Amino acid sequence: MADFKFDLVSPERRLAELDATEVQIPGADGDMTAMADHAPTITTLRPGILKVVHSGGTEEFVVSGGFAEITANSVTVLAEKALPRSEATKERMDKLVEEATAAHEAAKASGQGVDEADQVRNAMVEVASHVML
Repeated sequence: MADFKFDLVSPERRLAELDATEVQIPGADGDMTAMADHAPTITTLRPGILKVVHSGGTEEFVVSGGFAEITANSVTVLAEKALPRSEATKERMDKLVEEATAAHEAAKASGQGVDEADQVRNAMVEVASHVML
């Protein structure tokens, strides 16, 4: 399989910069897999597990949202918050769920973006329960 460049960054740090053969992305409109020669695409992310397949195996990252830019020879993910699955402790996952719940409450109070905030909160709860299995 052909390789392409993969980068994952969050405001706190660069989490990955490597050659990948496949990236599985939790897109806001559904899961998608990017490979070499993919059509140019930009998508928003929902909370989920981002998987990167490379010559050394598979790495997984928990993402809370953000954007992915896919080109024929690269995938760049700009995550709102991200961490390697190996660092996804119960405390960290609980904090992400708390933040999503607070954003939902703020949306309800303002009357704007309530449905979207509810979807994000529900997705974050699902990811947390999946990661903590």
